[in-house]
Amino acid sequence: MNGNVVVVVGNPRPGSRTAAVARALGRRVAGDGEVRVIELAELAGELFDPASAAVAEAVDAVRGAAALVVASPTYKATYTGLLKAFLDRFAADALLGIPTVPLMVAGAPHHALAVETSLRPVLVEIGASMPTRGVFVLDADLTDPGAALEAWSTTYLAVLAPAVAARVAARAHPVATEVTA
Repeated sequence: MNGNVVVVVGNPRPGSRTAAVARALGRRVAGDGEVRVIELAELAGELFDPASAAVAEAVDAVRGAAALVVASPTYKATYTGLLKAFLDRFAADALLGIPTVPLMVAGAPHHALAVETSLRPVLVEIGASMPTRGVFVLDADLTDPGAALEAWSTTYLAVLAPAVAARVAARAHPVATEVTA
């Protein structure tokens, strides 16, 4: 796939295992493209500052992505408050047309649906396009998440690729609209 993939990590600890698996998924989605990782833990002190240049730059990077991976550990059966604070920066449909893969990490299998029942709805609300299922990884599998990522990639990368290609093409050749008075 061509184009840049932005990975947003909602773990409150920088350099987390959630970030590592999200980065690995981002590389799979990007193929030959670039991957940029935004660790929200590094922006935590500025997320509630409407004048923060660093947060504004992160928001712009997300809006300009060819594809997104949005990752969070599972806290109390949902994504983190840190991720929610960042996602609240986006108006409804702000991510319209951006192919997005939600990813959640949890300690127990009974949280497997959290990626679909908690993270997916908020991403849909802000316009993200999700042509595939999300990715769920158990904490126990984080030392070697290759099998979980391979299973997802084998099934869903071929589904995601046309959406990313369409996004890249649309950005390269925007449709001009004529406004008449």
